[in-house]
Amino acid sequence: MVGLYSGTHSRLVVLGGIITIAIADAFSDALGIHISEESENKHTTKEIWESTISTFLFKFVFAMTFVVPVLLFSLETAIVVSVAWGLFLLGIFSFHMAKEQKTKPWKVISEHIFIALVVIAVTYYVGIWVESTFR
Repeated sequence: MVGLYSGTHSRLVVLGGIITIAIADAFSDALGIHISEESENKHTTKEIWESTISTFLFKFVFAMTFVVPVLLFSLETAIVVSVAWGLFLLGIFSFHMAKEQKTKPWKVISEHIFIALVVIAVTYYVGIWVESTFR
């Protein structure tokens, strides 16, 4: 999303990218779960398909939440809101993961937020590079 924005500054391209990635990522992860569950040879066909479908739906709905700011705000504001939303959710999920693993939440949260910020920065600069190279 950040890379598409920095490379195009186009609301339509950013929306198309979010929707495309939402579908592709959700299907990809659902297929991975499906194959993983089948390979364990411990689950019923119903359980495998429930895992597959729930993975697809969760991933798709989660990714589609990033469409809302793009529809409601100027593109620049939507990018900031989406980054904040993503970092907030990452912090929440990281906190719960740390609690389940009985580790210090601040360590897990800061590690994940740091990695996310690196990804955001890299995709921003890749978007600028793509724009200058292919325009």
